Amino acid sequence: MENVLLKPSAMTKPTNYRWVIVALLFFATTINYLDRQVISLLKPILEKEFSWTESDYGDIVTVFTFFYGASTLLAGYIIDKIGTKIGYIGAILVWSFAAMGHALAGGTFGFMIARGLLGIGEAGNFPASIKTVAEWFPQKERALAVGIFNSGANIGAVVAPAIVPPMALMFGWQMTFIATGALGFLWIIAWWFFYEVPTRHKGINAAELAHINEEPPVQPSVSGDAAATDLLAADVNARYPIFANRAIWGFMSGKLLTDPIWWFFLFWLPSYLSNIYHLDLKKLGAPLIVIYLAATIGSVGGGWLSSRLIRQGWHPTRARQWAMGLFAICITPVMAISQMSSMWPVIAILSLAVAAHQAWSANIFTVAADQFPKRVLSRVVGLGTMAGTLGGAVFPLLVGRILDHYKALGSLSEGYYIIFYIAGLAYLVAWSMLYIFVFRRAAKP
Repeated sequence: MENVLLKPSAMTKPTNYRWVIVALLFFATTINYLDRQVISLLKPILEKEFSWTESDYGDIVTVFTFFYGASTLLAGYIIDKIGTKIGYIGAILVWSFAAMGHALAGGTFGFMIARGLLGIGEAGNFPASIKTVAEWFPQKERALAVGIFNSGANIGAVVAPAIVPPMALMFGWQMTFIATGALGFLWIIAWWFFYEVPTRHKGINAAELAHINEEPPVQPSVSGDAAATDLLAADVNARYPIFANRAIWGFMSGKLLTDPIWWFFLFWLPSYLSNIYHLDLKKLGAPLIVIYLAATIGSVGGGWLSSRLIRQGWHPTRARQWAMGLFAICITPVMAISQMSSMWPVIAILSLAVAAHQAWSANIFTVAADQFPKRVLSRVVGLGTMAGTLGGAVFPLLVGRILDHYKALGSLSEGYYIIFYIAGLAYLVAWSMLYIFVFRRAAKP
């Protein structure tokens, strides 16, 4: 049946249903990171119960990130093929069952299996979300939309320390995994009833649809043979040479170098505060909530900044360049943590760092959305996420061994400081790679 809301005679004032879609993406990402974060908050309990070393825990984190990264390309391909509505539901079904499955783990190997399955399911979140944003938002609003839904990562990280420790103390760690994992099933119901692609959605009018499609199709600059056959092409009649586009190398490099730092902030900050400042499970909540609330502000603010520059007439790629340069600089103060003698100045620096990372993340995803056509965007995001989690799979192995080495020497704090130095430099190197492959080719505003 024809959707009468899309007739030209319909209301001339645009509807704003696209922001409902962003809200759905926000809640999905919140659940995603809540399920991901539970194990880091329960680490003090689990390491005693299962006699984990830092290397054991690092191995468990590596299993998650490896399967997460190895699955993103396949997840992106599937989502491009079957669409965001069904593809997203499939991803959340897998990760919700896996999150609940942690309760069945009887040892380190059991947790590795559960984390691997969780990684496979969660791999679909960002390819589906970025593709949805590209479908529902014009270029000038995409960074803000990504920033809003990406802030769900931080809200999930804020909610986790608020509910997980008391839940674990009251009901046990097994029930904590079951209760948090079950939230995904509630989201699936909302997604089924409220989501559809814009051209088929009954909740938008012709004016909003025109707003969504107001910019011309992406025409990225491609180096090399534009007629090259790409194994990731959308279909045999519409081949697109993804790897011939220089932007893919900048995007993948940026993710490779910076995603592992976020994994460290996510999975080791509770342990860092516990080990260095002797915070028990009851006292971890307040500093972690402060840190991840700051990350939420950074995610939305980072998207807002580049979107504001674009509205003022800046070329989109140049706006991303200057915004991301600022965010990279804001992370460098973590290298000064070794000079701090009290906890709250450290919390302030970490808050700035995670805020800057999330601002960076909102913009690096929109770099991909700016440079590639929608029909291959899930695969592009999958490639970038795969690169990021490749680094994220290796970095925990390094972190675990560094911390075990310095713990054996009786100087665990020195091990953390080395890792913070690496974190402070990673974004500057990543920005340089983006400049080489993307930013210096940007049109002048």
